[in-house]
Amino acid sequence: MTNAVVKQIPNILTTLRLILAAPICVLILNENYPAVLWIAVFAGLSDGVDGWLARKLNALSRYGAVVDPLADKALLVSAYVSFAVVGLLPWWVAVVVAARDLVIVSGALAYHRLCGRYQMAPSILGKVSTGVQIAFALIVLTHQVYPIFPSLMFQIGPWLVALVALASGSHYVHTWATRALVAQKNSG
Repeated sequence: MTNAVVKQIPNILTTLRLILAAPICVLILNENYPAVLWIAVFAGLSDGVDGWLARKLNALSRYGAVVDPLADKALLVSAYVSFAVVGLLPWWVAVVVAARDLVIVSGALAYHRLCGRYQMAPSILGKVSTGVQIAFALIVLTHQVYPIFPSLMFQIGPWLVALVALASGSHYVHTWATRALVAQKNSG
């Protein structure tokens, strides 16, 4: 393999993770939880591997910087909506998760359109929110295959996901608004 092809491996893994949102959604809707769990484990591992490879191969790219968080959002939103459809989670949890990501993506697009190019960098709260969403989704999935978690986990989990998502979404709104005001002030 040529060096240019090898340097595309991180982007290929990221793209594959984005594509996996559709089969994960279908498998949840068909309640094939063992298959979903295997795909989710693969997606999680590939998320770590693609970033590590990009750094190791000196193959960091704008594509990877944009698509990597979009893949995470696509996987999580489709999983949470599917969980709500099959009755594993209340609808309000799926709405909060989806609304947070819609606010983040809309804010980034609005900033790009109104102020220009920006550097994609998740905040600490954003990383915590994504981590909590991933952990709870894996708990929900694992429990469908191996019912090992106490019911208290499913009473606290949705509230924790929602609370951290709302805090993260609010933080992103504040951050984008502040950046936009500074950019407007500097241009005028």
